[in-house]
Amino acid sequence: MALQFELLASDGAARRGRLTLAHGTVETPVFMAVGTQATVKGLTVDQLESIGTQVVLGNTYHLALRPGDGLIAEMGGLHRFMNWKRPILTDSGGYQVFSLAANLKIDDRAAVFRSHIDGNLLELTPEKAVQIQENLGSDIAMCLDECPPHDAEPQVMRQAVERTIRWAERCKQAHRRPDQALFAIVQGGLDVELRAECAAQLKAFDFPGYALGGFSVGETATQMAAALGPAAAELPTHKPRYLMGVGRPEDLIVAVGRGIDMFDCVMPTRHGRNAMALTADGTLKLRNAVFKRDSAPLESDCPCPTCRNYSRAYLHHLFLAQEMLGPTLLSLHNVAYYNRLMAQARGAIEQGRYGAFSAACLARWGATT
Repeated sequence: MALQFELLASDGAARRGRLTLAHGTVETPVFMAVGTQATVKGLTVDQLESIGTQVVLGNTYHLALRPGDGLIAEMGGLHRFMNWKRPILTDSGGYQVFSLAANLKIDDRAAVFRSHIDGNLLELTPEKAVQIQENLGSDIAMCLDECPPHDAEPQVMRQAVERTIRWAERCKQAHRRPDQALFAIVQGGLDVELRAECAAQLKAFDFPGYALGGFSVGETATQMAAALGPAAAELPTHKPRYLMGVGRPEDLIVAVGRGIDMFDCVMPTRHGRNAMALTADGTLKLRNAVFKRDSAPLESDCPCPTCRNYSRAYLHHLFLAQEMLGPTLLSLHNVAYYNRLMAQARGAIEQGRYGAFSAACLARWGATT
């Protein structure tokens, strides 16, 4: 079996689980590091393992363009290609329907993109998206979906939901790889009733897991939080729930409280490349002059290699000198911070104190639900 999911504890809607995949066991809630092009930007797999990273993401669209899924299959699959021995999840390319809309033609048969690399056309049908991901050999593959903007007209949103459902059925029919789990994606924007309709139809296909797509695409944090609870409640309790592309630490804490198990976002490494360190007390902007003579680590209680070995002053210097090590050390810390935050969330759920833990985190960050 490609996937097993155990629900070990719950505290309100928050869930503590264990996900067993072809390449290992994953403790949930979990943050998955984004490795779009077969690499988490600036970090080696040894560094990722040293800070407890459990899952890495790859992207169907980008890897199909370069170096090509056929070449990756020839090299022994994505795990061997990037030397990552733990689980991998691959996105289907559906998000590019949203992010590359200016270079896109879409109908019920396929999404056709113009490559951002060389201008050539890439035709992505549900069947092709599955084939690419089977070539990549990820532990979890995603169905091709259509991700509309949050403020799309009601008829556009409904059309996207109906197309997502039809594509999910075609993906399931095309999927053959027994060591790979295929997840369906629920769309519907902020329309809770439409999301419920989408979830009901996708549940009838009995996928091993389900994702919520179409969040963090322009709506406010308050709007997302309001829709998340009802949307998550429509998903099966005995299967993993994945919130795609989210997000900020406060978003993760709120979403865990709404019943989400899995997350991914580019924020930790993007912030790392831009001299911003994520900490339990908020974001530190390391280019600021206040850190020039600061001998403290980023966080005194953080066990990551960056905090164990380097001062804020040194990191400040690296960014002012435009040294490559700066983005690497900050990215390493930021991913470690997300891993630590999810470990703390798991512990709080096990101890039946997730509500207090969540409230304390949000209060410290000055955030609200």
